[in-house]
Amino acid sequence: MSDYKQVILVRQDLNLPKGKLAAQCSHASVEATLKSSEKKVSAWRKQGMPKIVLKVKDEKELLLYLQKAKDEGLTTALITDAGRTVVAPGTKTCGAIGPDEEKKIDGVTGKLSLL
Repeated sequence: MSDYKQVILVRQDLNLPKGKLAAQCSHASVEATLKSSEKKVSAWRKQGMPKIVLKVKDEKELLLYLQKAKDEGLTTALITDAGRTVVAPGTKTCGAIGPDEEKKIDGVTGKLSLL
């Protein structure tokens, strides 16, 4: 059986406070999970639902990696903030890829640094 994981990509240029960052990452994880197949979610859950949070420089890099993931057939989610607290309405804060096979996700995000 393959190893499964999910990665969450967080924009570094926004300098989000820890609480806001945690909320945005949670939104991304849940959204991507809800869009994923039951088979992949089940396999991922059996492995403890590993999640890795990675840094992206800015919105351009966030969108680039999410598009690369889509091009590889991976499930993605992009989180756009409502703008009620820290950032302007419509700000793209983070995104998630997977859950899916670790090797497939690493093929897209393997060069990014951990948060």
